[in-house]
Amino acid sequence: MDGIPSIIFLFCNTLLLTRYGSSYPLCIDLRSPFIPKSPLAFCQYSGSVCCNSTEDVELQKQFKSLNVSGHGCASLLKSTLCSRCDPFSAELYRIVSAPRVVPVLCNSTVSVNSSQSQLAATDFCSRVWDECHNLSISNSPFAIDKGGSVVNSSSKLTELWESKGAFCNEFGGASDDGSVCFDGGPVSLNSSESPSLPSGICLEKIANGSYLNMVAHPDGSNRVFLANQPGKIWLATVPAEGSGETLGLDESNPFLDLTDEVYYDTALGMMGIAFHPNFQQNGRFFASFNCDKVKWPECSGRCSCNSDMGCDPSKLPSENGAQPCQYHSIIAEFSANGTSSQPSLATSVQPQEVRRIFTMGLPFTAHHGGQILFGPEDGYLYFMMGDGGSIGDPYNFSQNKKSLLGKIMRLDIDNIPIQVSELYFSDERVQELDRIKFILAFVAGDFLLVGPFLVTNLLLHALVKTFMKKDLRLPNGDMLMDQYEEVDLITKGGNYGWRVYEGQFLYHPPTAPGGNTSVSSINPIFPVMGYNHSEVNNEEGSASITGGYFYRSMTDPCMYGRYLFSDLYAGAIWAGTENPKNSGNFTSTKLPLSCAHDTPIPCTTAAGSSFPSLGFIFSFGQDNRKDMFILASSGVYRIARPSRCSYVCSMENVTAPVPSSPSPSDGKRLSKPLTVLLSILFSASLLILLNFQHI
Repeated sequence: MDGIPSIIFLFCNTLLLTRYGSSYPLCIDLRSPFIPKSPLAFCQYSGSVCCNSTEDVELQKQFKSLNVSGHGCASLLKSTLCSRCDPFSAELYRIVSAPRVVPVLCNSTVSVNSSQSQLAATDFCSRVWDECHNLSISNSPFAIDKGGSVVNSSSKLTELWESKGAFCNEFGGASDDGSVCFDGGPVSLNSSESPSLPSGICLEKIANGSYLNMVAHPDGSNRVFLANQPGKIWLATVPAEGSGETLGLDESNPFLDLTDEVYYDTALGMMGIAFHPNFQQNGRFFASFNCDKVKWPECSGRCSCNSDMGCDPSKLPSENGAQPCQYHSIIAEFSANGTSSQPSLATSVQPQEVRRIFTMGLPFTAHHGGQILFGPEDGYLYFMMGDGGSIGDPYNFSQNKKSLLGKIMRLDIDNIPIQVSELYFSDERVQELDRIKFILAFVAGDFLLVGPFLVTNLLLHALVKTFMKKDLRLPNGDMLMDQYEEVDLITKGGNYGWRVYEGQFLYHPPTAPGGNTSVSSINPIFPVMGYNHSEVNNEEGSASITGGYFYRSMTDPCMYGRYLFSDLYAGAIWAGTENPKNSGNFTSTKLPLSCAHDTPIPCTTAAGSSFPSLGFIFSFGQDNRKDMFILASSGVYRIARPSRCSYVCSMENVTAPVPSSPSPSDGKRLSKPLTVLLSILFSASLLILLNFQHI
């Protein structure tokens, strides 16, 4: 692949428009469940758990302090204490809505709408009362005052609660609307089989232009913003699927033109755009891009290779004719106010920055990420930064917690007291960073994405992901260096291994002037899906993974709920299926692509093949209808109804029609019935530009 310039825009946005309250694995401390290094000795949970061996010992000590004489009661109290190790403990303890000292004890019945196994119909709360109400319990977790705090005293349940009904009114509950309750053992969810996959994915081509970024308009209409790498952003109208119409876009009239500020090259340019959650009222939006300080004086920030990182920029070689930190990553704020009566009606804006949010010099010319997106519930801006480039992250920036490279940052852009420029993670600035609610997610390599919550650790350098806003998980497509491409579920504090690991394989960098991280010092989280480079095509192999979304449109109902991703060089899409749902267990199937017979723009077919030739698959996009799009070098393609390509989906004919979108003049957003556990994750686009000339 030497000499082939490759660009990958890993774009993802997932708004999980499923019923509120669907259960998903998450621990009390907002981590994802993990496989412990050694089995738990006291709380005998197997598989993924939420306790390590130290926490297991502490729970054993707590149990002994209860000093319960009855064996039956002691057994129930042990299981109740150990529920903190359950993969669903965040829900059992209602961490977001009303944190509890004990889990919600299953009480009588399970809602017919529950996702939990019918084992939860057991009246566990009554069992606890019946076995324990006349026994003295020291340091009882059920001894709470009116404020909900535990009272350290030896008492009987009958001394604290006047009846079983009063006790279970306080501590009991049903598994309702997808939430779970504790029935004495590990939470078990009902499994529901997904419909069979069609034999391929049907596409319709709606535009010829090449774009890297697609963001649905915040007003909930059928409009989207499309951005290209040189620095232009357009406002476009998306036609209904199957209408025979093409994308409505005037190339001569961009919404914003930043080509004078953006430095455009193989792996540099416009990285991402994000609109403030209150854009319709305040008109604020943000752009992430690269600039050249030699050509633009306002392109100036601290070099990410510096003495605090153990890196001397004067010793770095030039790359592609550029000096170290000649190019920078920037986040700048712009405004749509003043151009129309309402920001949502603006069709063009001036290229004047309202404020510079972030500036940082890049040590090399690739692997710098740059995706930005807003958490759909917390209102913070998330920024994904790559590992800085060169082969194998030679300075080990990804595993260096003082470095911003290979990390995810969270910015409270509504309350930033200073320009977030030249930031680095050192003891002197921790307090200042806390003040602006700045959080690092230690990812690896080229970047990483935040998952079930906020912070994560070390991935490689490419990223692909999709945030499932509802269950707070982020599938991340991680482009690897030599042999494997991966999809990860990102979690707070998770370490995905780079550059100790490349996927599940140990990685040995050719040079390591910045030192190495030992295998024993990290607890890596391995991919949930992936593929070998040789699986893409026989001639060129893989360029890098291109991450997509969990498919949430009913245009292809057999694809609903599956995670779709591809490769820059692939002429196919992988569909990842999770079974059982919310388990984190995925299998992937590679599906061929076909073009609809009645596509608005005819597709070009590959030589000697009946399949369409898309060119490079840069990115995926999604509109307000949740239809999913492929952004390729040859144009914009929408996933269409399977029958339009003679594929069979058993559910297609019984699917209700998609409601029409409101017009832009309505100034309304699509309703989002999501009061989600942890209220954090993202609705956005993810972009990463990579230079694979060294591969």
